[in-house]
Amino acid sequence: MFKHFLVPLDGSLLAEAALPAAVFLAGKLGARVTLFHVVEKNAPSEVHGQSHLRNAEDAAAYLRRLSQGAFPPGIVVDCHVHAAEADDVADSIVAHADELAHDLVIMCSHGRGQALHLFLGSIAQKVIALGSRPVLITHPDDQGGAPAFACNNILVPLDGDAAHAQALPVSEEIARACGAALHLMMVIPRFASLSGAAKVSSRMLPATTSRILEMASQDAQETFRKQLETLRGQGLTASAHVLRGDPAQTIAKAASHARVDLIVLGTHGKTGMEAFWAGSVTHRICTLSKISLLLIPLPKA
Repeated sequence: MFKHFLVPLDGSLLAEAALPAAVFLAGKLGARVTLFHVVEKNAPSEVHGQSHLRNAEDAAAYLRRLSQGAFPPGIVVDCHVHAAEADDVADSIVAHADELAHDLVIMCSHGRGQALHLFLGSIAQKVIALGSRPVLITHPDDQGGAPAFACNNILVPLDGDAAHAQALPVSEEIARACGAALHLMMVIPRFASLSGAAKVSSRMLPATTSRILEMASQDAQETFRKQLETLRGQGLTASAHVLRGDPAQTIAKAASHARVDLIVLGTHGKTGMEAFWAGSVTHRICTLSKISLLLIPLPKA
């Protein structure tokens, strides 16, 4: 389980929205935290409409203030400033993986829509694509501040692929540490919500495609029945749901309805914003929901 968090910060209040998750999970998991800043080449004076750190001295002082003010006694907090000017923040985060030996990166999304697309493409998704560390993406509140973080309900969307199910053991350990309920979900598309190559083939064989989708729904029910027996036998509070519709929209809506605090997804970290399902489901969930998202990198195919 996670024992060392890396929290990249740029000096903005938006970036600090990642801190409540770091504080909460560090306390539950007994992890230490490293606050991290990369001195960017030709850094702007402002970022997200707020003051931006531009030199190593200011960054070091800023990180020290946060380490002393944002974390309660008992949590070990280190500060690290990459003083050599860097062109690419994501590359720098990945490059520090071996040096700092962190096992989880926690960062704020900084926005929604196109801004979030750019963020995920250049930072979080790139960290996963280039490295092997999971990334926890948090969101600021409506005022751009740091919302409180809790972990009472964890949602684990699955798609029947054994590789993606590797997100489940991580979710189980977090659920145990936090005393959280675990909710498994599989979304089987309806005929009308198919996309990509599946949509093309469905038009050629509509009856067959509908039958295949129905069989997939039945198989998912049986798979979840067995998984629930195992999880509940281990003392975990767990539920499982097979739903029909557009995967990203259905997951986001169900997560909101169930008051989920954390969504855990497995991803192969493909570039071009490809997620673990065709159609960039991970990215679409982020644009549709402000629930924290934990991305677990899977072995490259």
